[in-house]
Amino acid sequence: MLPGGTAEADGAVRRLLRAGAAARYKVMKNWGVIGGVAAALAAGMYVLWGPITERKRRRKGLVPGLLNLGNTCFMNSLLQGLSSCPSFIKWLEEFTAQYKTDQNQSTEHQYLSVTLLHLLRALSCQEVTEDDVLDASCLLEVLRTYRWQISSFEEQDAHELFHVLTSSLEDERDRQPRVTHLFDVHSLEPEITQKQISCRTRGSLPPVSNHWKSQHPFHGRLTSNMVCKHCEHQSPVRYDTFDSLSLSIPAAVWGRPMTLDHCLHHFISSESVKDVVCDNCTKIQAEGTLNGQSMENQRTTFVKQLKLGKLPQCLCIHLQRLSWSNQGTPLKRHEHVQFNEFLIMDIYKYRIPVHKSSQNELNQRHSEETTPGTKDGIAVKPSGAEQPSGTKPVFMNGACPSSFLMSSGTFPLAAFPECSSPVYLYRLMAVVVHHGDMHSGHFVTYRRSPPSPKNPLSVSSQWLWISDDTVRKASLQEVLSSSAYLLFYERIHSRVQHQSLELRVKE
Repeated sequence: MLPGGTAEADGAVRRLLRAGAAARYKVMKNWGVIGGVAAALAAGMYVLWGPITERKRRRKGLVPGLLNLGNTCFMNSLLQGLSSCPSFIKWLEEFTAQYKTDQNQSTEHQYLSVTLLHLLRALSCQEVTEDDVLDASCLLEVLRTYRWQISSFEEQDAHELFHVLTSSLEDERDRQPRVTHLFDVHSLEPEITQKQISCRTRGSLPPVSNHWKSQHPFHGRLTSNMVCKHCEHQSPVRYDTFDSLSLSIPAAVWGRPMTLDHCLHHFISSESVKDVVCDNCTKIQAEGTLNGQSMENQRTTFVKQLKLGKLPQCLCIHLQRLSWSNQGTPLKRHEHVQFNEFLIMDIYKYRIPVHKSSQNELNQRHSEETTPGTKDGIAVKPSGAEQPSGTKPVFMNGACPSSFLMSSGTFPLAAFPECSSPVYLYRLMAVVVHHGDMHSGHFVTYRRSPPSPKNPLSVSSQWLWISDDTVRKASLQEVLSSSAYLLFYERIHSRVQHQSLELRVKE
């Protein structure tokens, strides 16, 4: 059969070759028409249904997932969390506006800010894409140009990658030389008005340079102050920057839930430092002695305390779940830390001490900016933080009644008279959770669904659970019940603050 079939095929080819040129042209023309129709059909199928792979259209109300490139769940979870922070995306848009004037489009994608902006806009449904799964390998490629060698096949930490991104963005910002402003008051406390600064400095200040205005919204400042327990003299305040608050989890108390407030209070809790030379005590002692008599330096005990000098617009809280056994092996802490949809940070804010002569005047002018829980820059623990059982505690972050936890929308300030007008109020935007132990595991993200295009300034109450390329809807109760590793909050303003901002704009 095979030899006969081969002979027939060879005969057909010989007959085609013996035929005239017109006949051969007619046959080839028919095959060309058939091939053109097939190509047109293939192109139409590609446009309508995409490539012949298992690519699904994204369901309505969901966001795109991210392809796992090996062990990149740490990167995927962090990108989903960052994409839920509108202030960070807005800052990236303003920061990358300087590159739009560049005519060379090939060099534009070498910047981390541009690459990160494209990814976050796509994950927040601000760019037109019907893809159900996106590829974030471009982020790892651009980080290599910043001398970060991050393998997609090795397990990494989402919090470490967050520091890599923020530090690389700061390096990108500092590539162009800028003159740092001599008066760093705006970077410490942006809410201070120009009138207050002029009064304190007895003169007007030159305009603030763009260096501080270009700080990313996760940028904040910590204050560290020491007070003598004997004479109550306060040493000069020291400032340190931060992009996230890394909170250790204190030891649990039996029968008492662990809350986010416990971690925050443990972070700023005061500690005693003994045998410190106090210049003020030495000066007071010297004034009471006879002239010419030598005096030794007076050593006393100081109280050292951390406070938040500048709270950022976007607040990233890292709960340290790494602990060490007696044998020196790393262990993961799995206990649940209660947190809320809303977070009040007024009590942890450092306040600049005000002289008694001008304190009443400042309180009358800016009564809406008074911070409960502080006294002359020193933190005062709320009664609910260390109160024994049986007493009525004040509002605590992470210890609200279930009726409040299930509520969505605006913050019910009327339910908490002691916090009726918080200045530093934050709303939960995303939660990164780590499943597993210290040697292996998987990162997932809870995040808010993006707002509708008709009302882009609104905040959605719908939550999503995302594990790489898998996306589904979730409830707020499921989010608050998770064992958080990273918490992303964004600051919101009260009605009083909005009114004061509008008045300042009119002035």
